[in-house]
Amino acid sequence: MSPSPSRPASGVRRALVTGGSGGIGAAICEALARAGMHVIVHANSRIEQAQALAQRLRAQGLEAEAVAFDLRAAAATAAAVAALLEAGPVQVLVNNAGVHDDAVFPGMTEQQWERVLDVGVNGFYRVTQPLMLPMIRTRWGRIINITSVAALIGNRGQVNYAAAKGALHAATKSLALEVASRGITVNAVAPGIIATPMSGGAFDAAAIARLVPAQRAGTPEEVADLVAFLASERAGYITGQVISINGGMA
Repeated sequence: MSPSPSRPASGVRRALVTGGSGGIGAAICEALARAGMHVIVHANSRIEQAQALAQRLRAQGLEAEAVAFDLRAAAATAAAVAALLEAGPVQVLVNNAGVHDDAVFPGMTEQQWERVLDVGVNGFYRVTQPLMLPMIRTRWGRIINITSVAALIGNRGQVNYAAAKGALHAATKSLALEVASRGITVNAVAPGIIATPMSGGAFDAAAIARLVPAQRAGTPEEVADLVAFLASERAGYITGQVISINGGMA
């Protein structure tokens, strides 16, 4: 069970980062906290990591809390989001949660297909939709969807993952049109090969040199810096965009 939501200091914007306990998610949480936001670190099964991250941020004098719920469970997600809203609107939402369940398409099971789409697409709906009206009432908001280069150029063995992330690209553009007049921007960030524990065994140095013109993997902090900019006041005229951060991959 997640703790009751904590209230931020007066005037501090609240930011929810789904999948915030992972490599890229943790870097995003830290960047947003350093930008002066009250960060809500979401996890599913790794609540201890989310709590440890929130504690580290608080030890630095930053504002953070942890929350746990399963994006595949509609009722549990609705209850968790409603509880978060008791402390006030969430004005920055980073939809970072996603899962891999790779297989070549002829051998992909329906369970593999549904699991990846359920987290990546249905999870986006279950978190984002109930946060919209409270955000709209504030006349300010930032929604940032973390997608993937796989949705832009494809990747063998990831038809399900590419489909989920590609759906977020389309949702980004449509939602941006709906809420632009309310002071809310909606953008997607599509990372390429980023050095995280999840990708560490997937690409060796030779593969990176072959695939990435920059000849290196990106870092979670580079992705986080881009997200923090899109979440800032300075990015108020950027919306409906899919922004790649991939070292020059086509």
